[in-house]
Amino acid sequence: MLLAVDVGNSEMAIGLFDGPRLVDRWRVATVSGRTPDEYGLLLGGLLGDHRVTAAAVASVVPAVTRSLRIALADLVEDDVLVVGAGIKTGMPMNLDNPREVGADRVANAVAAKDRIGSPAIVVDFGTATTIDVVDATGAFRGGAISAGIAISLEALVESTSALHRVDLAVPEHAIGRNTTEAIQSGMLFGFAGLVSGLIDRVRAELGTDAAVVATGGFARQVAPLLSMACVVDDNLTLYGLRSLFDRNQ
Repeated sequence: MLLAVDVGNSEMAIGLFDGPRLVDRWRVATVSGRTPDEYGLLLGGLLGDHRVTAAAVASVVPAVTRSLRIALADLVEDDVLVVGAGIKTGMPMNLDNPREVGADRVANAVAAKDRIGSPAIVVDFGTATTIDVVDATGAFRGGAISAGIAISLEALVESTSALHRVDLAVPEHAIGRNTTEAIQSGMLFGFAGLVSGLIDRVRAELGTDAAVVATGGFARQVAPLLSMACVVDDNLTLYGLRSLFDRNQ
């Protein structure tokens, strides 16, 4: 079995694969101060009696990457792949500096190409909202990065005296009749507009209506609000890690 670990700034998505099939998944908070022993106990508790032979890691938090490397070396029987410069992706990286691209973005692009074909556009609604583009030739062309919904709301509340934190549920109307609805409208409809506009621009540059797939914590809330059809895949990054591990064996 393969253990796939996607370390984001806020959360870690952990998936267990039996061959190509995702048989279990978990989400835990990302805590950069955890020691290798603590990660070993956490992962060991989640895995139970499962026999894990290998692991693949995509991480945007260097301190967690170091601890996970040590913990996984004791947990898995064979290889631990950490996504980074020099690994085989199976796609050309048509970028100015491929080393700058986050490991999660690489995994997302690989998974999109494998699962929906190319051209494809990936929207990841995580701590940052990212858009990644696979062109018609199957090459990773780059994308766009903006602040994520949660940190935008946090910045709004922290920077204003009269506004408060709200539950980010989709409101019935764009015109909020109270402060809570107004914030919900601005955050969810606003980000839907931002992402829809970026996708329109990307499609215009590609010269084709590339398929769109969304993932990340707010994908199921925002994807239905976009102005174009969008498939939601909560496990896209984990499937990308599965593919990247296979490509590097």
